[in-house]
Amino acid sequence: MKRFYAAVPKGLEYLLVDELNELGAQEVREGLAVVHFQADLTTAYRICLWSRLASRVVMVVTDLEFDDADDLYVKVKAIHWPSLFNSLRGFMVDFHGTNREIRNSQFGALRVKDAVVDCFMEECGQRPGITKRDPEIRIDAVLKGNKLSLGLNFAGAPLHQRGYRTERGQAPLRENLAAAMLIRSGWHKQMTLPLADPFCGSGTLLIEAALMAADKAPGLLREHWGFHAWLGHDEALWQQQHADATLRASRGIKRCQTPLFGRDLDGQVLTLAKQNAKRAGVRELIQFDQGDALEARPLGDEPGFLVTNPPYGERLGNLSGLIGLYSELGQMLKRHWGGWRLSLLCSEEMLFNALRMRADKEYRLFNSNLEVKLCNYTIKGRSEAELALAAPASLGGEEFANRLRKNLKQRKRWLKKQAIDCYRLYDADLPDYNVAVDLYQDWVVVQEYAPPKSVDEARAKARLVDIMGQIPQVLEVDPARIILKTRQRQKGKSQYEKRSTRSVDLVVNEYGAKFKVNLTEYLDTGLFLDHRLARQTIQQMAKGKSFLNLFAYTGTASVHAALGGASATTTVDMSNTYLSWAEENFALNGLRGRQHQFIQADCLQWLERCNQQYDFIFIDPPTFSNSKRMQASFDVQRDHLLLMRSLKRLLRPGGTILFSNNKRNFKMDQAGLAEIGLKAENISARTLSEDFARNKQIHNAWLVTHG
Repeated sequence: MKRFYAAVPKGLEYLLVDELNELGAQEVREGLAVVHFQADLTTAYRICLWSRLASRVVMVVTDLEFDDADDLYVKVKAIHWPSLFNSLRGFMVDFHGTNREIRNSQFGALRVKDAVVDCFMEECGQRPGITKRDPEIRIDAVLKGNKLSLGLNFAGAPLHQRGYRTERGQAPLRENLAAAMLIRSGWHKQMTLPLADPFCGSGTLLIEAALMAADKAPGLLREHWGFHAWLGHDEALWQQQHADATLRASRGIKRCQTPLFGRDLDGQVLTLAKQNAKRAGVRELIQFDQGDALEARPLGDEPGFLVTNPPYGERLGNLSGLIGLYSELGQMLKRHWGGWRLSLLCSEEMLFNALRMRADKEYRLFNSNLEVKLCNYTIKGRSEAELALAAPASLGGEEFANRLRKNLKQRKRWLKKQAIDCYRLYDADLPDYNVAVDLYQDWVVVQEYAPPKSVDEARAKARLVDIMGQIPQVLEVDPARIILKTRQRQKGKSQYEKRSTRSVDLVVNEYGAKFKVNLTEYLDTGLFLDHRLARQTIQQMAKGKSFLNLFAYTGTASVHAALGGASATTTVDMSNTYLSWAEENFALNGLRGRQHQFIQADCLQWLERCNQQYDFIFIDPPTFSNSKRMQASFDVQRDHLLLMRSLKRLLRPGGTILFSNNKRNFKMDQAGLAEIGLKAENISARTLSEDFARNKQIHNAWLVTHG
């Protein structure tokens, strides 16, 4: 008996335990994304041929402990590698894990590789071949703490690569995950029942199902195996296992009567599915049909299983556009697929909610690195009378839709007097519909807030589906032009990092200024809409003045100051990303010259060392910050007097500070301000535009001058 382990996607460990036990493995025990077992050579060959779930199978050579990188090298070199494979065989090292001594997996792989090479040089006087492209031998090294497990990759290339899929659809489903879906659905125990996939794509689910139904080993198509280059390989024993599997497949395909149906709207992808099925040797077992999934109907009277992987996530489309698809899918299934069992894979909770169906079971899985959920449903049938009486289901959220219509009507009158093309239309007006809706020209940005404690979280999720379904109808906007964002507290520099791979950039207009906004890639768009009137005030007050903008973000206030005739502008922010964005905004407005400076710095530290004075200072600090890039935490309520003391030093006689922040219930310390020789006027009401009028505390603003 030899020791092995099989790698497996997270969430499938227990399924693999059952599979390995059925295939004859001994002492099977699961770990995280791995299952350990013992097996003789016959069983090991059988597992490689028949495992539908494992990603790779590794034969353990040894486990060792080491103190440092040099000790690792010595102990790996001491293994007699020439007894395991021939020096002429090309090999590579797959190294997994790090510790204090081995901080980089590439470094770990290099030390193991050097040790193996030097072992061959000393023992055989010949350097073994080294290659990263199709190596005949793969040494698998797994590091945990100071313990290293070394093994030979018995299977070779990843086992989910069956060999039938040479081209892929837009978002391919891994073969072992497809097999896991079929097992989790329960169909694998009733394989005579019909199986349908109305979003079949390149056919992976149906091909895996056909292989199961026909008793065909998933490894039969593979020509190259890792064990072929191992010196302990028994070719006669392997050929016997392969011949047995070939015979079973031949008999199974002839006997298989399971109805398997696939449908997809994309004809080119469907052609790939047919080619893949042909390469897998199961083309005659699957009926493929081109058409809309929402028009799919059962073929035959016997209920069976719907197992499918509909489009989801950013790779395949905007989430808001998919909500309508899932909503219609749920209605179609209830009307036409009663009695069938549905297993659906998706990564977005909101899309599950859009089905309006209650799941019998839920499983957390991983499609590559993407966490997904598989939900099993029993589709409740309806009588013909019920179907005849049932009206097409209307969207929920009519109350929200009515408020949206009302707000839109009011905003249109207001917009006639404004030189802007982006504004807030809805701001959590109704507790059950706790979102903000902003319009940027013909795009809509929906920002989801955490639901109030009085609203159940599950109900809030359902309400969000209603919201995303109603907006396209009420605003007459393409669902693909609706962006959904979930707001949450940002830490450190995460607020500067991209949050989406899909980029939507626009140039918008505001009181004669042009600004670049990005609707998708960051938490905010680059333009704080609620500060619109504050920026207009800056433009009106800036003529002939030197202007300083602190915590400047994308420099929009600086642009307004420059357009208003400021003699010079200085724009300071900690983020290079936002400063570059600010420079783009200046270029958009034709603003150039040395009088416009952009400084990347921690604003609080920069204030301490700045010796220049300014006529007009705008500062909009964060409510709270503990960024690692700042020396200390900052709290605007606690620290605003210290901030004002620093600002006073930079403010010329007769100058003005426009101080703004977003802390609810902020209280200016007027007495403390007087002590340092400043006075403040609250102008919050003057900086609150009509589209933010219902949220009186969205920000506060003060004009601060020398006392």
